[in-house]
Amino acid sequence: MKTSKITYLGNLRTEAIHLASGSKIMTDAPVDNNGKGEAFSPTDLLATSLGLCMLTVMGIMAERNGIKMEGMTMDITKKMEANPRRVGEIVVEFTMPKNNYTDKEKALLENTAHTCPVAKSLSAELKQTIIFNY
Repeated sequence: MKTSKITYLGNLRTEAIHLASGSKIMTDAPVDNNGKGEAFSPTDLLATSLGLCMLTVMGIMAERNGIKMEGMTMDITKKMEANPRRVGEIVVEFTMPKNNYTDKEKALLENTAHTCPVAKSLSAELKQTIIFNY
């Protein structure tokens, strides 16, 4: 089953439609690569996808184990490299809600984040820096 349909709109912009839901994502090339930077760039989405995947699988694990995660936030930082131009590092910084997590709960959540499908699909050359603030 196809996942999405992507259309090039011109001016370095694309529109992706998620076929199952109809939701849309627009992309624009970044300012440092001839774009206007008015939307996520493809590499922004790559970095953001890592964080989204981590939160999703952590949410699944939390629900199974009665762990409260509501209010958790994260910041994503994408660091580019040149020659070849690529994402060299993604920094994912979690800010956990003040829930007095046990050491066991922390270990479960952190292991789940580190082993999400996107994290495991990215090249070993791409540095993933994961920070948990409790």
